Amino acid sequence: MPTAHSVVDALLCMLDQCYDKRAWHGPHVKASIRGVDIKEAAWRPQPKRKNVAEQVLHIAYWKYVVRRKLRGDKRGSFPLKGTNWFAVSTRLSEALWDEYQQLLADQHAELRKAVAELAGKGRPSVSAEKVHLISGVAAHDVYHAGQIRLLRAMYESRKK
Repeated sequence: MPTAHSVVDALLCMLDQCYDKRAWHGPHVKASIRGVDIKEAAWRPQPKRKNVAEQVLHIAYWKYVVRRKLRGDKRGSFPLKGTNWFAVSTRLSEALWDEYQQLLADQHAELRKAVAELAGKGRPSVSAEKVHLISGVAAHDVYHAGQIRLLRAMYESRKK
């Protein structure tokens, strides 16, 4: 039977491959947003469609949700008001775009800490529900990394 430590190590590896470490599946979230400037981050392929900045905030929010559920924390402590999708103006500033990227990095770091805590003293195993949550948020990262890559390709193709 796998120990809590081995399960947690595997989950942390999965989270990192989907967020910022090299993986077989292609670009992770950080690679997908690397080099995105404010015009590209705020660009929409059509009105009412999501932009890259909104994708970044959405990813950050769901990292927060999973961390909150793992720790049993109360709702309402996400740094931005709202839930799930956050509207971003097409007049995005450099400072705000940097803030959004830092928020994503911070939420990932906090999620990693919460997952690492699952291997703490006196914890012989990790529940299937928690494994499901953590693997789900990792898959969520990859899904949105792909959407960001698609948005970037669409942004570039409109210049031709």
